[in-house]
Amino acid sequence: MSALRLVIADDHEVVRKGLRAVLEARPGWEVAAEAKDGKEAVQKVRELKPDVTVLDISMPLLNGLEATRQIIKDDASARILVLTMHEADPLIQEVLDAGARGYLLKTDASRDLVTAVDALRNNKTYFTSRVAKMVLDGYLNKKSSPKHGESAAGPLTPRQREIVQLLAEGKSSKEVAVALGVSVKTAETHRANIMRRLDCHCVSDLVRYAVRNHIVEA
Repeated sequence: MSALRLVIADDHEVVRKGLRAVLEARPGWEVAAEAKDGKEAVQKVRELKPDVTVLDISMPLLNGLEATRQIIKDDASARILVLTMHEADPLIQEVLDAGARGYLLKTDASRDLVTAVDALRNNKTYFTSRVAKMVLDGYLNKKSSPKHGESAAGPLTPRQREIVQLLAEGKSSKEVAVALGVSVKTAETHRANIMRRLDCHCVSDLVRYAVRNHIVEA
C-alpha cells in the first residue's frame, strides 16, 4: 500500500491517540502531526501539507468548521474529513459548504474511519449511511418545488455529469480545466451553467445532486 501522510485534530488527547492507533495500523499510513485545537490544525496543515486531514468539529480557539474554511482557502485541493458527534442537517450543509469532502460520526469511526480516509485519498467524497440519508433528505426537501430539480432542468449531458463529478469531488475550476483539457475560463463557464441549470446555489447543493444521482459515491 502506498504511503499516506495525515494530520489529526481533536481537543481530547485520548481521542487523538485512538485515531492515530487506528490509522497507523494500516501499512504505509503515517500521522505526521496531531493538533489539539483548530488554530494548531491549520498551522500544521500549512506546514506539512498532508494527504488527508481529520478534524473534530468542536475544538477550542478555532472550531473544525472555521479551520476547514481556512485550510481550503490556502489550498482548495486539501482533503478534509470532519469527525463529529453531531447529526444536525444544517451543520452537515455548513461543513460541505466549507469544503470538507467527508463527514463521519464519531460513533461510526471505529468501523468506518479507514474506509473514509481511503475514499478521500482517492478523490472521492465519503458519508456514512446515516449522514448520506440526511444529506439526501435535505436535498429532497429543498428541491420539492416543481420549479427545482432535474425534471425542470432536463438530464445533464455526459460532459456536464463529468464536470459535476469533478466539482463534487472538490476539484477547483483549474483542476477541472486540466482534467478536461480546456481553459479555466471554459471550465468556469461550464460550472456556472450547471449550477444555474440545476438551481444549485452552493457546493452542498451540487454534492447532494451528485450523490442522489449516483455521480459520486455516498
